[in-house]
Amino acid sequence: MEHRLERLGTLIQEITGKLIVEGKIKDPRVHPFLSVTRVEVSKDLTWADAYVSTFRSESNLDKGVAGLQSAAGFIQTQLAREMHIRQTPKLRFHADVNLKDAFELIQKIDEIAAETAESKKA
Repeated sequence: MEHRLERLGTLIQEITGKLIVEGKIKDPRVHPFLSVTRVEVSKDLTWADAYVSTFRSESNLDKGVAGLQSAAGFIQTQLAREMHIRQTPKLRFHADVNLKDAFELIQKIDEIAAETAESKKA
């Protein structure tokens, strides 16, 4: 059962990501730089919690999550068409700042590495 939930979550993540990238979600708050990082499906298949991230500002992320939540009905309809399961989970979208934090951490590491290289030259 656990493996099935993971596969279902991955499928929801892929389909939702495809809808975002292809611009099928018409809400102006949903931009193509949004990324669905993971989806956790409840054991009874009632809910699917989708975590969304972006490397843009946190306000853009919050707006994007609100836009996705607003379009949840449309996304669920698309999921039902592609997944062919008896019950499509209701979607809840959440901001996931881990990607942005990781991106910023990598930038800081690169800056320190560049400073270190400069100081070794001097």
